[in-house]
Amino acid sequence: MSGAVYVNGRICKKEEATVSVYDHGFLYGDGVFEGIRVYDGRIFKLEEHIARLYESAHHILLEVPLPPAAMKDAIIETVRASGLRDAYIRPVVSRGPGDLGLDPRRCRTATVVIIVDAVRLYPQEAYERGLRIVTATVRRPAPDTLNGRIKSLNYLNNVLARIEANQAGADEALMLTREGYVCECSADNVFLVTGGALWTPAAHLGLLRGITRDAVLLLAGEQGLAAEERVFTLHDLYTAGECFLTGTGAEVAPVVEVDGRRIGDGRPGPITHRLNAAFRELTRRTGTPVFTQGVVKDERG
Repeated sequence: MSGAVYVNGRICKKEEATVSVYDHGFLYGDGVFEGIRVYDGRIFKLEEHIARLYESAHHILLEVPLPPAAMKDAIIETVRASGLRDAYIRPVVSRGPGDLGLDPRRCRTATVVIIVDAVRLYPQEAYERGLRIVTATVRRPAPDTLNGRIKSLNYLNNVLARIEANQAGADEALMLTREGYVCECSADNVFLVTGGALWTPAAHLGLLRGITRDAVLLLAGEQGLAAEERVFTLHDLYTAGECFLTGTGAEVAPVVEVDGRRIGDGRPGPITHRLNAAFRELTRRTGTPVFTQGVVKDERG
């Protein structure tokens, strides 16, 4: 089949996958999820994504009915059932079916869904010409409200920011903290290059600490680039030499315009190109194998 969905232990076609309308994930956004990529039959950073899924669930006192090893097996089996060698994986754990009240004690067992489907990316021309982004009026919730380290199903702030990007005809929306510091985009982390150094917003600002973000920071270090987490403002971004976004779908995507200000010379920069090439090489040679034939062994070491 093309695409597959695991629902509470059963793998089915996506057209047949259903959950209860009384599920608190549907009613209240009460749950957590991950976004994972499959590259040529290998799942990229699977262990790291599973660890973050369980970390998010632990934070909101959500008991996942599968141990991490069983979750890993279920993800691999669902990818295998999909038949897709390049795919996007969406594991979701919700509080489960309850009643119309808010109390999570009414939900006896969490719902586990794993969706495997074709990956949807920025078009190749976006990497060649670069992205245009705008700053949303919607602010990122502060860490003492809904901490951005939790990858929860409650994504309304991000959706509202995405709507602003759509209305502005932009590719993505940048979100600030309530103090006005650059935080992250609606679906991606953000980096800038200034004076040959790489900056990305500090995790304590309330952003999601992206798996791709952390991989790029490591790759930058391997290439001898000064890379650090910083607290900075829109002024630093507007006057940067380069800017790019990172994410499971975006990978390393260049940004050439922010709020109508040209970044650098208005073209994707050399450091962005270097890191994009290094990241794609990393995805090519590493990962958890899914299929038994025609797959290079896992080389993470």
